[in-house]
Amino acid sequence: MIPSIDKLPEGKKLYFASDFHLGTPSQEQSLQREKKIVRWLDEIKDHTAALFLVGDIFDFWFEYKHSIPKGFIRFQGKIAAFTDAGIPVYFFSGNHDMWMFDYFTKELNVPIFHHPQRFKVGDHWFYVGHGDGLGPKDYTYKLLKILFRSPICQWLFARIHPNFGIGIADAWSKRSRITNSIKDDVFLGEEEWLLVYAKAMQLKQNNQFYIFGHRHLPLDVQVDEDSKYINLGEWVNNYTYAVYDGKTLNLQTFEN
Repeated sequence: MIPSIDKLPEGKKLYFASDFHLGTPSQEQSLQREKKIVRWLDEIKDHTAALFLVGDIFDFWFEYKHSIPKGFIRFQGKIAAFTDAGIPVYFFSGNHDMWMFDYFTKELNVPIFHHPQRFKVGDHWFYVGHGDGLGPKDYTYKLLKILFRSPICQWLFARIHPNFGIGIADAWSKRSRITNSIKDDVFLGEEEWLLVYAKAMQLKQNNQFYIFGHRHLPLDVQVDEDSKYINLGEWVNNYTYAVYDGKTLNLQTFEN
C-alpha cells in the first residue's frame, strides 16, 4: 500500500516514468539508454518526494533463487542511492517484468506492486498502474497474464537453468514491438482502451489523475471535467515522464 501524503515538502515533486525496456534491442543500445536514465535520476534526485517506476523497466526479468539477469548495475545503484537517502521508490511490474518478486524489496527497499494502486496527495487522488490487461478486449493477453502469473508457471520456469531460461527470454524479447519498432502509437480517441478503463473507474470512484504506461504513447487526455489520464510513453524513442508539483501533473521530456 502506498501511503497518502498530506502535503508535498517545499520544492519536492512526484516523478513517474515507465517502459525503459532495459536490455533491448542490444546490450550496447541498452547501456546507452541506462546511462541516460541515470543522468535523469541524478537531475531529479534533490527535488524528488517519491519516484514511481510504472512497469516494463526491464525488457525481461526473472528472479531465480540465487541469480537475476546480469547488467543494469548503474540503474540499480542509483535506485539504492534514492532509498538510502530516504526517498521512496515504488515499482509497478509490467508485462515484460511481471516476474519481479522480492529482490528489489530486500536489496533496495523498493516495494513491488502487481496491481494498480490508489493513493492520495493533498486533495488529489491518484490511480497508478502499468496498464497491461486493463480495459476492453485483448482477451488473449489477459489469459496469458493469468497463466504467467500463476505460481505453477513460475515454479516450472525456475527449474530451467538461468543460461537457458534467460536465453529463451532474450529471444522472445527480440520479437517485441518496442525492439522491432512496430508502432501502434496512434491515438484512438474515445476508443483508446486505457481511457475507456479510466472513464469506467471514474464512475465507481473519483480520481483526479490516472497514470499508466504500456501504451508507448505519451498522452495527456481529459477523462472528465475534473480528471485526466496520463500515459507516460517510453524511453526508447520518447524519453517522457510525468511530474506532479502538488497542484498539477504534466508530461515532460528528457534530453530530447
